[in-house]
Amino acid sequence: MTNPRDAADEPGRGVVTITDVANAAGVSASTVSYVITGKRTISPATRRRVEQTIRALGYRRRTGSPPPSPARAGVLAVAVPPHGDRHVGVEMEFFSAAAGAARGLGFDLLLVTDEEGTAGLHRVTSAALADAVIVLDAGDGDPRVPVLLASGRPAVLIGAPGRHHGLAALTLDFRPAGQACLNHLADLGHRSVVHLGPSPARPGHRLRYLEDFTEGLRTAAARRGVEALSQPCEPTAEDIARCLAELPPGSTALVVHDEAALPLVMATLQRRGLRVPEDVSVVAICSATVAEHQRIPPTAVVIPAREVGALAVDRAVRQLDGTPAAEAESVLPRFVPGETTGPAPVG
Repeated sequence: MTNPRDAADEPGRGVVTITDVANAAGVSASTVSYVITGKRTISPATRRRVEQTIRALGYRRRTGSPPPSPARAGVLAVAVPPHGDRHVGVEMEFFSAAAGAARGLGFDLLLVTDEEGTAGLHRVTSAALADAVIVLDAGDGDPRVPVLLASGRPAVLIGAPGRHHGLAALTLDFRPAGQACLNHLADLGHRSVVHLGPSPARPGHRLRYLEDFTEGLRTAAARRGVEALSQPCEPTAEDIARCLAELPPGSTALVVHDEAALPLVMATLQRRGLRVPEDVSVVAICSATVAEHQRIPPTAVVIPAREVGALAVDRAVRQLDGTPAAEAESVLPRFVPGETTGPAPVG
């Protein structure tokens, strides 16, 4: 059986066909077709193998040459990830900016929600309900990517999706933000920082963001001689109380990596008689909306959801107008000093 990666990298290779995918995956062409269309149930192992081959070869369904003035539905689909890990402030800002940008270009948005992750995209792409698709929180091995590749429709992946043939991507790079957080706290004299984040076992494509941020934080900590610990903490009053009660002795700064947890952390610290920032400094990772609604303006890593929403629409419409999908573009969260961080307490 052909190694899909070898086939994808073969010099001089022409347009990839459905037969190429079938041969490389070791299945029939009809099986590949069923995976693409979702019309029949395929075993999970076979589906994964076909999806991996589609990604590796960069197969895209060809629909022939378009007419000079192709009819458009005037709709951009936005695929929401199939998990319950909601960041309400981030998503509100993204959709508001995307809707405004789309209206300005003569498009409406169609929200595609699907717990299975792919059935909704199958319906939208096969029935031509949308001209292009924007995929939120795309990650490596994302099952939605093969559906988009096979559909041949313009698409924009948002998140940390790695490299995909022929699909535009906006990647959120959290490493510099992790470094900026640690350097800011080290400059204030903090020597022990605790990073409160979601559980790595929690489902969802945001895991890559968490890993990138943590890597940046720990790299800077090693360089500055600061102890930096990561502690999973769910956004419930009970779990936050447990996490704060179990902080290592000498911890003087917290990085809260969940905008839903931020108000609960601040309230719990107040109940325990700890002043912010006199007794403990707090850095939030959140949307601008959540930051703006805190009682104390926080020092924060602000997720650029509005910028990403407008950029995603722009990149999708550019493809519809004939501009080829660009290489992945990085978007950096902003570090914004506020009033929740101060000098480390003495003694």
